[in-house]
Amino acid sequence: MTLRKGECFVRDAEAEWQPAGEGVVRKILTYSDGIMMVRVRFESGATGPAHSHPHAQCTLIESGVFDITIAGRTERLRAGDSFLVPPNAIHDAKSVEGGMLLDVFTPMREDFV
Repeated sequence: MTLRKGECFVRDAEAEWQPAGEGVVRKILTYSDGIMMVRVRFESGATGPAHSHPHAQCTLIESGVFDITIAGRTERLRAGDSFLVPPNAIHDAKSVEGGMLLDVFTPMREDFV
């Protein structure tokens, strides 16, 4: 399935996983100019390396256990926990046990499409 900006309904089974690093894949669920939702799956031990971007990011831990670092502060988060990354804050994610994140960005990540 090729996602189009502004698609109102996206079925998870039809969205394709894309490589996003060693042991990490992502699936763009839906987006418009102002917002984007992305599911990210981590194998156990995989890392989303430290980076920053101009987008605000809210993330829900759907499953697994992650060590999340935002602006130098690290917390261990589990399924049901969430975090907020302010624009331009350096952050990373380390999967303690394999799991899934649900990211929401505003505005949308043009570099993802």
